[in-house]
This record gives sequence, C-alpha cells and structure tokens, in this order.
Amino acid sequence: MPLSALRHLPPTWLLAPVLGAAAVLCFAPFSLFWAAPLAWLGLFLLFERSHSPRQAAVTGGLFGLGFFLAGVSWVFVSLSVFGGMPAWLAAPATFLFCAVLALYPGLSGFLYRRWRPPAFWQRSLFFAACIAGADWLRAWLFTGFPWLALGYSQTPPSPLAGFAPVLGVFGLSFLLAWLAATLARPRLGLPLAALLALSGFGLQQIHWSEAHGPALRVALVQGNIPQEMKFDRAAFVQTLQLYRELIASHPADLTILPETALPTFVDYLPTEYLDELASLARQQGGNILFGTLTGDPDGAYFNSAVSLGAAPAQVYSKQHLVPFGEFIPPGFAWFMAHAHIPMSSFSAGAVSGETLTFGSDAARYQVAVNICYEDAFGEEIIRALPAAGLLANLSNTAWFGDSLAQPQHLQIARLRALETGRPMLRATNTGMTALIDAQGQIQAQLPPFTRGVLQVEVRPHRGATPYSRSGNWGALALMLLAVVLSRIKSSRSGAALH
Repeated sequence: MPLSALRHLPPTWLLAPVLGAAAVLCFAPFSLFWAAPLAWLGLFLLFERSHSPRQAAVTGGLFGLGFFLAGVSWVFVSLSVFGGMPAWLAAPATFLFCAVLALYPGLSGFLYRRWRPPAFWQRSLFFAACIAGADWLRAWLFTGFPWLALGYSQTPPSPLAGFAPVLGVFGLSFLLAWLAATLARPRLGLPLAALLALSGFGLQQIHWSEAHGPALRVALVQGNIPQEMKFDRAAFVQTLQLYRELIASHPADLTILPETALPTFVDYLPTEYLDELASLARQQGGNILFGTLTGDPDGAYFNSAVSLGAAPAQVYSKQHLVPFGEFIPPGFAWFMAHAHIPMSSFSAGAVSGETLTFGSDAARYQVAVNICYEDAFGEEIIRALPAAGLLANLSNTAWFGDSLAQPQHLQIARLRALETGRPMLRATNTGMTALIDAQGQIQAQLPPFTRGVLQVEVRPHRGATPYSRSGNWGALALMLLAVVLSRIKSSRSGAALH
C-alpha cells in the first residue's frame, strides 16, 4: 500500500494496533495493572469514533492483532525453534493464529457499534458486556484459548484482585471494561474507580478458605532440561539419574516433578528405577508425583502424572489438550507434517473431578492435579473442589523459550489460586516453579532457566469461594444484566448523561 493511501484510512485503524500492542504492558512480566483501564478506555473511544459497525469491527480486529502479535508471539518460538517448522511457514502460521484471535475484539466492536445505546451510562455497560463476553467466548470456542483475558491483568497488588474469588477472571474483565468506558466521563469514572478499588480491597480482607491440617514439606523440582534434549535417547539416562539425585537430596512429604519429566511411557521405564523412586519416597514418609506418558490396550496414549510412594500408585491424565501441540484438529495433518513435535496425538483423559489422595489416616490431604495449559480454564479446575485442599500444576514451558509465555502462565496460575482459595504448587521444567498462596501471592519461586529444587511448607485449605460454587455463571449473569439495562429506553436522567 502506498504511503499516500494511509492518509485516507480512518485514524482509528492506524492507532488501534499500536494501542493493542501497548496493552500487553498491563500483563506479566510488566504488570502495569493500573494501565489496563486506560488501554481499554482507548479502545472504547476508538469504537465511539467509528462511523459504522463494519468500521468498529475492523478497529477492534486491528487492536486485537497488535495485542496478540505482541502478547503471544511466543507461538512462533514453539513452532520454529523447538517444533522444527521452517521459519517461512511458522511466521505466517503465527500471524494467522493471532489474526484469528483478533476476530474476538473485532466482534466486540461490531456488536457495540451495531447496538450502541443512546445514553452514556448504558454504553459503558454494553461495552463491558461486549469485551468480557468476547473474552469468555474465546475461552470456550474451538476448545478455547483464554490467554490474556483482560481480567488476568489484575493479580495482586491490584485492589480489584479481591473480586476474583467472587466473579472469576471474566467478571474482572467486565469490571475493568466498565471502568475503562466510564473514564471517558471523569465525573462518573473516577467515583466508580474509587468504589471498585475500595470494594476490592474490602473483599481481600475476607478469607474464603482456611488452612486445615498440619504443614506439608513439599519439594518442587525444576530440572531445566533443554527442550532439544528432552526426547533425545542419548540424554535419557542422564535425565533419569538427575531426577533421582534431586529427589534423594531433597526429602519431602510430597515431591513434584514437571510435565513429562520422565519422557517415555511409564511402562517402558526400568522397573528397578521406579522401585528405587518408590523406596526413596517411602523412606521419606512421602510420595513422588511425576509427569510421564501412559497408554491403554487400545493404543491411546496420555499426558499423565503418576504417583509413587507411601500411598497407593495413582494416575491423573490430562483432560484438556492443546490443539496442534497435543492433538491434531481434523484437516490439519498436512500442517503438522512440517513440524517435528513429538507425541502430538494424545488422547484426552476422562473428565472428572477426582483428586489424588496422600498422607496417613490421621493427616490425609487431597491434591487437584492439572497439567500445563489446563490451569487456564477456571471452571475445569473447580471440578475438584471443595474436596481438594491443594492445587498442583506440572508444566513444561521449555517449548516457548525465554519469552513472555512463562510469566504470563504464572499470572494465570495466580488467578486460579485466587478463584479457588487454594494454594497452587507449580513444578516446571524451565520456569516458573513457585508456591502461590490462597490469596494469589507468590510465596517462593526458583529463578527461571536454572536447575534446582524449591523446598517449601504449605498447609492444605478448606472452604469454598463464591466462584468455586458457581463458576462463570456469576460473570455471565453480570454481562446479561448489563445487556438488559443497555436496552432499556433512557429516562430523562439517563438522557442527561448521553
């Protein structure tokens, strides 16, 4: 496109992608949570300046394109650097992926401008419903990709984090978008900002869950095995030896290894090696939970976590798989033929709310296990509540290198801890291995891309947050109420705020 043609484009189309890229600063690792209302205020004003639903849709799409290209460009790293896909194919594939994600804010723009209410107070509510609704839809459609939903920007120290145990991440998206729109009229926006901040701070004083039972000694192992070596046969024996040494030198009641830490089928592991691990755990009076592969007689195989030790052996198999990374969507086998991603045709584990149970009769505790990307889905995590006293995530984000993916994933885990009122134990291959308390605060963390063991003490929790009881229904009800109010004919007082 010649430069002269840019003069004829709507100004909103030129500004939108820049604003979208800047909005990534609201999320980890930058964590400028206070800037989120300002960034989405910019989007609201761009929608307001659009002259038609089509123009607003393009504006929202361009905002989303800038946002996702800046925020999830680590997809290129996984496809090209570690997936073995040629750069000439990985680059357009990443762009296409971000373009598809950009359709959601584009849909928000279309809906907002198509049914834009007359009164300002109604427009602010309708804008919030459009933004939060698009976040929720993105988390559900085509198996979902909720990464960088607006609400994730409000982990502590944001005062709005207090709303997470009540409304969940999509409720936070709604409140933020509502606040953002009202800031266009400071005499409305500033009082609302104060009200939400004070309410959120007040909600943070409520302890929705409480510690129960004795403290557990937990060892979270970070092997820091380079991704290119993880499935290398020559490095396999060294990997087994490394984890055995780390386990033996860091006794604990519960030792957790990362996702696919032992990168082969559990039945293929040497029997004497498994017996040695189980013996080590029993000597320590505890259990070991490690990531590996399991299979069934029909030939299906699973991304699993297996336990050994004082308790009977237990298995959890990943239920929510990553498209293209762990299963091939119909019609895309040709695409995956250009990548060299091992074990990319997993089967999903049976959907259930079962937990893994450890400890003695006098001090029994239950752990809700999730593997890698699964902790991005709050309603799936709460299936194991209120029985589970702890959450445990086993991840291998080495696929994404030293990128934004690692701190973004840690921020997602913090929201899950807040929503459930449960501590989250994270054992990762390259980072971020951490203990997150029930208030979403990071209590301890290993430096990324280092080898080590994080030894912590943690107490299981009991109790139920409003979110753990109702899931996303509270946020969806809020969105529906906003839509209903936005369709009510304005009264004189409402028209005064037009």
